[in-house]
Amino acid sequence: MVFWVPLIVWALAIVVAVLMSLRGSRPFSLAVLADELLRYILLLPVGLQGLWAFMGHVFFAEQSAAAIGWATSPFQAEVGMANLGIGVAGVVGAFLGSPGFRAAVGIVALGFLGGAGMVHAIQIEETGNLASGNAGPIFYTDFLTPLAVLGLLLIQRVLGPVPQR
Repeated sequence: MVFWVPLIVWALAIVVAVLMSLRGSRPFSLAVLADELLRYILLLPVGLQGLWAFMGHVFFAEQSAAAIGWATSPFQAEVGMANLGIGVAGVVGAFLGSPGFRAAVGIVALGFLGGAGMVHAIQIEETGNLASGNAGPIFYTDFLTPLAVLGLLLIQRVLGPVPQR
């Protein structure tokens, strides 16, 4: 699952965002597409994947640690709680968040996920740990997800307001 979940949520976010952009009551534009992409990246890769990581680290700590190639640790509960907060903030930001709230979610995700990605990179370099939870898709989405949120917010700022639904 550690290998597939990041790929599945990203694929779903892109497909649903494109479909909603084309189907929506607003005329299609790059601004509408950016808005929908931001919404579904917040909902799926940030929100649902954050909640999935929370459940894994808190309720399935041994399996999660093994997937990362690490020993089980009490710190997993802390990591799980951080994922819970980010996941809930992503879900809220998807539908209720102002640009400022969404930016805050992106910054927190960049700090946490980007930091986790750097730890994974160090582990790959220093120990050769190529476990799927360390060097698989999760490694890349640790950087991609928060950068996509912040990048889409910047694109929205440049393109201007989007017509409301």
